[in-house]
Amino acid sequence: MSSSTLPFTPDQFMAMFETYNLAIWPAQILAYLLGGAALALIAWRTRASDRIISGILAAFWFWLGGVFLWSYLSLIDTGPGPTVFTAAFVLQGILWVVAGVLRQDVRFSARFTGVSAVGGVLIVYAMLIYPLLGLLNGHVYPRQPVFGVAPCPTTIFTFGLLLLTATGVPKYLLVIPLIWSVTSGLSAPLNYGVYEDIGLLLAGVIGTALLIWRDRRPATRRAAEKSIALAATS
Repeated sequence: MSSSTLPFTPDQFMAMFETYNLAIWPAQILAYLLGGAALALIAWRTRASDRIISGILAAFWFWLGGVFLWSYLSLIDTGPGPTVFTAAFVLQGILWVVAGVLRQDVRFSARFTGVSAVGGVLIVYAMLIYPLLGLLNGHVYPRQPVFGVAPCPTTIFTFGLLLLTATGVPKYLLVIPLIWSVTSGLSAPLNYGVYEDIGLLLAGVIGTALLIWRDRRPATRRAAEKSIALAATS
């Protein structure tokens, strides 16, 4: 796509991140602490672990919709994109509250499987490898997307956690993250030089495919039934 047809230039895009990161500091530190807390709650479970983890994810998506997309991306993109994605991200936050906090339909586990191993790789990529690749690509903080407060690494992290679930995942939780993964995972590398977002595209496509495949297996359905039965008696 020609740069003349883009809503903003690559320099405007990275300058927006600079303005955003400086304005919200030290929210980036809190985001990493919340991400670490979610991982700790998977490894050292309590009765409220699943609800708290889902609540953390909901908080991330609410922040991204209400603060990043609505208040900052809209400064450089005057088209309908920021409004549409703001609504989508806020809706995703609501879905996390409903599915994970209220209904407790999402249950996480530290049990090692091939699927969970991929989830672990995505989490490491989102929190550690993504910013390192950004540095190699010339995206030096604060002109850099940061985990927890920028959509792309946070979406990768979301897929990583979903792959660490113990039972079937409600598929409506996958729709918005997958759409964002495909749209931004293609647009950001091709149009704005954010090549670390190639990992976002892979996370969305591979993560969704693995979850659908895993949850259709009889063993996963039996595990889900067992988990629900144990929860009902606890």
